Amino acid sequence: MKEYSVEVQKLFLEMMLNDAQSFVRVQNIFNVENFDESLRDAAEMIVEHSSKHNTMPTFEQVNASVGSKLQPVPDLQEGHYDWFLEEFEGFTRRQELERAILKSADMLEKGNYDPVEKLIKDAVQISLTKDMGTDYFEDPRSRLMKIKDNNGQVSTGWPMLDKKLYGGFNRGELQIFAGGSGSGKSLFMQNLMINWVMEKMNCVFITLELSEDLCSMRMDSMMTDTASNRVFKDIDNVEMKVKMMQKKAGKLRIKYLPAQSTVNDIRSYVKELEIQNGIKVDCMCIDYLDLLMPVGTKVSPSDLFVKDKYVSEEIRNLAKELDVIMVTASQLNRSAVEEIEFDHSHISGGISKINTADNVFGIFTSRAMRERGKYQIQLMKTRSSSGVGQKVELEFDLNTLRITDPGIEVDSSMTHTATEIMSKIKPGVAVEKQANEDVPAPAGDVKSAKLQSLLNTIKTK
Repeated sequence: MKEYSVEVQKLFLEMMLNDAQSFVRVQNIFNVENFDESLRDAAEMIVEHSSKHNTMPTFEQVNASVGSKLQPVPDLQEGHYDWFLEEFEGFTRRQELERAILKSADMLEKGNYDPVEKLIKDAVQISLTKDMGTDYFEDPRSRLMKIKDNNGQVSTGWPMLDKKLYGGFNRGELQIFAGGSGSGKSLFMQNLMINWVMEKMNCVFITLELSEDLCSMRMDSMMTDTASNRVFKDIDNVEMKVKMMQKKAGKLRIKYLPAQSTVNDIRSYVKELEIQNGIKVDCMCIDYLDLLMPVGTKVSPSDLFVKDKYVSEEIRNLAKELDVIMVTASQLNRSAVEEIEFDHSHISGGISKINTADNVFGIFTSRAMRERGKYQIQLMKTRSSSGVGQKVELEFDLNTLRITDPGIEVDSSMTHTATEIMSKIKPGVAVEKQANEDVPAPAGDVKSAKLQSLLNTIKTK
């Protein structure tokens, strides 16, 4: 590792005093503690004076105040300042990394492992701002084509949902499927895995609740179009179909992690998977967000708002870091049980995870709907489309657990209100006599008529 002598550090301060713009350009990484003890007073004087008076102090002011011996540097040219920026960046990174390593040693001795990775990572990533952003007017066509070609958008496998999202999910973004207990959150993510792996994408399914074997068996049903209660009866056919699918599919890994694991546990697993198996992960599902804990931050599990805020931000950062499609799930709270229209107040833990997520979907179903093979997806939040409030009907095969898109768009204006639906299922509601006598009455009415006739017969006796 390159050494930076006291003379070099002194030259850094002198060049900053020579040219105020140099100090401004390195101000975001300037740390007084990085300098040798003999120069820290001068460095601190520069920071305090520039902050208080909005101008750099003179050499005379610094030397008189702290007893330093800084001197003007004559004949400096543009190339000299290029050297200064490059070397000062390297100097700062080295000093911060050295300090982070020393702090980490103390933490490791105390058994405090979680913050170590962040300390080292922050030190290594120290850099000056070199990317000046996008010149909006320079080349509109190239700018737009770059979005079209390189944003990493991936189809969900459900065309009507893709339509609402203007194409599908984007890499580096966080998607959350929210549903009540038993609503099918895991099923949705497992179906997404099948959709993507059949498109030759490499996928990882992290389960913090169900076992790897159970998740795998469910996916066997979906992949081979075999009823879940016949998987073992047709085990030879299932095995043959899975092996045949393997030839034209991507990679799929299912990994169980215990509840209260952290994003660091997931990151370590994915990195090890990439190293050992040479797999570059494209898509990841985490089942589910509410069971994770934050990295390096002690939060009470009962403080759901804060816990979910940290966890959702960490999952989204992981998606950016790995450049993957990231999907997870979250629980709806009790207030959503009787609702047919979901909003942000129905998300367990509050608004914190909603604010972080790029897309949030509510899973609406009922026992009757599931028996008819129907699911409804409600778009509660979309960051890159105008689909909020819209709905998508999906078909569900009770036998194979496969969720598919029939291509039917739900007209929100035709959706029944809760009052209308409840009025149809309340007991004692009168049923109008059917106008056409040739049309048979509903089975329930026939049974009621027979019962009434029987009671009348008993009374007469």
